Amino acid sequence: MSETTRKSTDLRRWIALAVLMLPVLLVSIDGTVVNLALPMISLEFSSSGTLLLWIIDAYSLVLAGLLVTMGSLADRFGRRRMLLIGASGFALMSVGAAFSPTGLTLVFFRAALGFFGAMLMPATLSIIRNMFTDRSERRLALAIWAASFSAGAALGPVVGGILLQYFSWHSVFLIAVPLLVPMLILTPIFVPESKDPQPGPVSILNVVLSMATLTPAVYAIKTIATEGFTPLSVGALVVALIAGVWFVYRQLHSTAPMLDIRLFSSRFFSGSVLTNLFIVFSMVGFLYYASQHLQLVERLDPIHAGLTLLPGTVVMMVSGIGVVSVAKRVPVNRIISVSVLIAAISFGLLAAFGVGASPLLVGGVFALLALGTGPAETLTNDAIVSAVPAHKAGAASAISETAYEVGAVLGTAVLGTASVATYRSNVALPQGLSPAQRLEAGETLGGAVSVADTLPAADANSLLASAYQAFDLGVVAIGVMGAVIMGIAAVASWILLRRPKTQ
Repeated sequence: MSETTRKSTDLRRWIALAVLMLPVLLVSIDGTVVNLALPMISLEFSSSGTLLLWIIDAYSLVLAGLLVTMGSLADRFGRRRMLLIGASGFALMSVGAAFSPTGLTLVFFRAALGFFGAMLMPATLSIIRNMFTDRSERRLALAIWAASFSAGAALGPVVGGILLQYFSWHSVFLIAVPLLVPMLILTPIFVPESKDPQPGPVSILNVVLSMATLTPAVYAIKTIATEGFTPLSVGALVVALIAGVWFVYRQLHSTAPMLDIRLFSSRFFSGSVLTNLFIVFSMVGFLYYASQHLQLVERLDPIHAGLTLLPGTVVMMVSGIGVVSVAKRVPVNRIISVSVLIAAISFGLLAAFGVGASPLLVGGVFALLALGTGPAETLTNDAIVSAVPAHKAGAASAISETAYEVGAVLGTAVLGTASVATYRSNVALPQGLSPAQRLEAGETLGGAVSVADTLPAADANSLLASAYQAFDLGVVAIGVMGAVIMGIAAVASWILLRRPKTQ
């Protein structure tokens, strides 16, 4: 009878894991699916390059700023409860985003999606940490989680491509409904509730300080990248620094901190977080380039642009799960370092051959990038959530997710802005354009395509040829910066993630 009960419990745990993968897939897909829809959004709203970046960043910025807060609240008030609230709000905001009448309205709903998305991710990871107490089972469960998260990020363009082939860009936001409805039904049945048995009080000041650290910092990075040092950007950096120092001080001197800063004194923990951030930074920059290059330069329709990245998605899932058995025999630091080095090589190839790259080459580079990032994501997440007791899993999970989202924001802000700046400085506009046309065509490749549709054939061909060349030149900057970042991460992970022989 006890054996039957044990098997039933094991089965329920794995069913619960399958249910938890639904919001994981949704949040990660939603983070990248917009990349593929950017050309259509740009054409409909005549959006500037800065507005396009904010359509992407609004989601990641709010999500990253609230992850620590939501992870801490989930520990206190119940992780399953937070998961259900987040899923309900996410579904409603997705509908709002789908029917946004303007670019600014879309930015608002993307920010609202980030608010409710912040409730989802720490809850899923911390529930897994509490359900799977055996280390081997937990590593496999986290590998499935990481593979789903990474695959969702890569599947975003594929799913988006299929939807955009037959529907407008509005459809990419409605994918939340078929994923969240079954999750809302099955979660109360299979997913157990868990929380910290001795939670501390909620500090509103800590919540404000965590947001006041990240938001001005990312704003400053974006502004400096596009406009240089301005009084506003410098002021934002000062605010972020003051808020960050104050936040850290409060956490170090609190008996019930929102975020246990002392975790970062472990080089294994901090090295895993840093590697995680670098991986996502580079991955998001690649997807920002690839989605627009395939559609606007290579003139692929959305479905074929998405399918070009499908082999890489498969590679990411297989390598992310397959590394679990390898990690039993090979030191983790070596696996992660070699994996990240493979990703660095893929960016080197992008820098060397990315200008005018064929869809086959883009898909091949992405597959190589996925081969490196899949195993590294699995093992760094395992290291992060295993570093704390189960009842504090929400806060640790929030750190992991914060690294992911900060990397996404910075990747878009830095690499995306480098691409936009390269385009602006290299595009040659034909004579006779109105001031409004010159502004639109000089901002983004999507704007140039839109303006070209209104010009005589000769001028249109001249503008498009220059715009394609100017956009593709940005891939050199993305490739070089990505290769350098991943090279640094490879060296850092080899040193920081090395376990002492006594462990």
